[in-house]
Amino acid sequence: MSRTPDPSETEWVKSSYSNGNGGGCVEWAPAYINSGTVPVRDSKEPHGPALTFTADGWADFVSAVKRGELHHEHNS
Repeated sequence: MSRTPDPSETEWVKSSYSNGNGGGCVEWAPAYINSGTVPVRDSKEPHGPALTFTADGWADFVSAVKRGELHHEHNS
């Protein structure tokens, strides 16, 4: 029987693309990969909401980031 991990009890891993200045800190839960979903959250809000991607959607997103296809414009 397959069991979906409990997000409050799972290990969250900080993305290697998160910056170290306290800004964009993204964490994801690798334990969910086998369930077909990947939860992603803001590390500054560990009890806040998480976005959930399909495993394929997450892989596509990570690939796009690695290729530099996504960027953030900061407007002051």
